[in-house]
Amino acid sequence: MVILTLILLAFSLLSLSVGSTNIPFKDIFNIFLSGGGTTEYSILFDIRLPRILLGFAVGGSLSLAGVILQGIFRNPLVEPYTLGISGGAALGVSLNIVLRATRYGGVLTLPVYGFLGGIAAAIIVYYISIKNGRLNIQTLLLTGVMLSFITSSLVMLLMAVSRAENLQTIIYWIMGSLDEPNPLLINAAIIVSITGLVASYLFSLELNALSLGEEGALHLGVDIDKTKRILFVIASLLTGFSVSVAGVIGFVGLVVPHFIRLLVGGDHRILLIGSFLGGGIFLIFSDTVARTIISPMELPVGVITGIVGGTIFVYALSKKRMVLG
Repeated sequence: MVILTLILLAFSLLSLSVGSTNIPFKDIFNIFLSGGGTTEYSILFDIRLPRILLGFAVGGSLSLAGVILQGIFRNPLVEPYTLGISGGAALGVSLNIVLRATRYGGVLTLPVYGFLGGIAAAIIVYYISIKNGRLNIQTLLLTGVMLSFITSSLVMLLMAVSRAENLQTIIYWIMGSLDEPNPLLINAAIIVSITGLVASYLFSLELNALSLGEEGALHLGVDIDKTKRILFVIASLLTGFSVSVAGVIGFVGLVVPHFIRLLVGGDHRILLIGSFLGGGIFLIFSDTVARTIISPMELPVGVITGIVGGTIFVYALSKKRMVLG
């Protein structure tokens, strides 16, 4: 945990320093003490620091949601995107944009629509996958993937019938970005992510018990149905809020928990916090690359997470097979 925290601080400092305008590390503290009024101060604290805070919150939330879902279903391939939760949240936010709900209910209607879409998708997938009172993991994954395709098609349908300004907003949002100027949403994202971490940590022992199987957890006194419902809501809230604030950012909930589990083991008392920190590190790093790789132009952060995360994951699987072979 100490090492991950130090890495998080190091990447945050790096992200503050580099960009279209590079600011040396040694000058950052002096700029902070200057109290504002300079271009460098505005770049650091009005542009880069909000992105770092949002990257920490969204990366931590997506990674945490992945750990929770993988713990519930005892499957490392389960994450918000494969279960269709992200697709449902994306559809909810797209409806919000098309209906212009923010004009009437304020900017916080975005995460509300995202959460409702995510939890609706989670409920649909969950109940379709139950047969004879038991949850079929294979059916769960297939249903989640199909629901993701359906929600993606519905989002494209909304794009096809939307006005030009709404279409541009949806396209920009789908690609994923941490360029969110609204401090209310940034603060809300931080609060939701920390609250989700604390709430899920209260169920760390139950998640450890579920890793033994439902029968083993039941013999240990775990109320399986209640625990799954609560954790499902937590994962849906984290995913829905993240998607509504930063757009569709893939692979964080799949890659980060997988590698943190290799580092710290399967004890959720450590894995939850480690994955939260690891998700923040990964997204801050990806956003830094997105801002600087073709500077002064900027790539969508979802593009970087997909390329980097997918490449690392495939490489790790191939190395693992070579070792096993």
